[in-house]
Amino acid sequence: MGEVKMASIPTEINIDAYFQRIGYEGDRTPTFKTLQAIHLHHTKAIAFENLNSFLKQPVLLDIASLQQKLIHENRGGYCFEQNLLLRSVLISLGFQVKNLAARVIWNLPEGTITPRSHMLLLVTIDTEQYIVDVGFGGLTLTVPLSFTPDIEQSTTHEPFRLLMVDQTYTMQAYINQEWTSLYRFDLQEQHLPDYQVSNWYVSTHPNSIFVTGLIAARPDVDCRYALRNHQLTIHYLDGRKKQRLLTTVKDLRTVLEDIFLLQLPAIAGIDDALQRLTEQPN
Repeated sequence: MGEVKMASIPTEINIDAYFQRIGYEGDRTPTFKTLQAIHLHHTKAIAFENLNSFLKQPVLLDIASLQQKLIHENRGGYCFEQNLLLRSVLISLGFQVKNLAARVIWNLPEGTITPRSHMLLLVTIDTEQYIVDVGFGGLTLTVPLSFTPDIEQSTTHEPFRLLMVDQTYTMQAYINQEWTSLYRFDLQEQHLPDYQVSNWYVSTHPNSIFVTGLIAARPDVDCRYALRNHQLTIHYLDGRKKQRLLTTVKDLRTVLEDIFLLQLPAIAGIDDALQRLTEQPN
């Protein structure tokens, strides 16, 4: 049996429905300006969230399921869902896209080896290349990053940079007055089976953070919203931080709907799961 190529995977997508979902009415030509605008609109409109895996529901990666969930049901998702959806959009518009995978090292001791459990994209426009990533939770990029190592790059939120050592790249963000490493990757192209294996692990393994707790994140104009179980944190760009414990199912639902812009699914047991979160120790 031959190797399954990403190019053979269906990418057909309802562009009009996607643009309506993210509130984008701009140009559709494959330019950097278009890429930048779509990236920003996507991250503000479609939240990072793991409700399916937290509720032990399947996380499907085919384009029909991604459109149904993230576009038509007004839900969010994590890296594989978010970046596979965006990949299909970009390819449909005529962008050249390469599929990459990274090892997450955020908040881990130096030297820790992790699996390639994060998806990101490399987009080429003429002779210029950009890192595109709308699925890294609380510190996801809000705009594309020039694929130029060892320089600080401003974004609509934190400064970011890429460090290169021996053809391996480390993505860093400047937070709390220091550079923090987020993930490490190389340029080996990935295929859908690679993502399916990693997706199965992170969405079903009993020790996966996407199974053991509720996570949601969304950037806004002057802040980033982050939900971990029943604690909501607002990280303002000026360094301020506000935290709030959500003590009722109604509070959790309201935050998920109003701050993370989710249309909560009618999944059996969701209120019971949210209730258990509110009963956890502070």
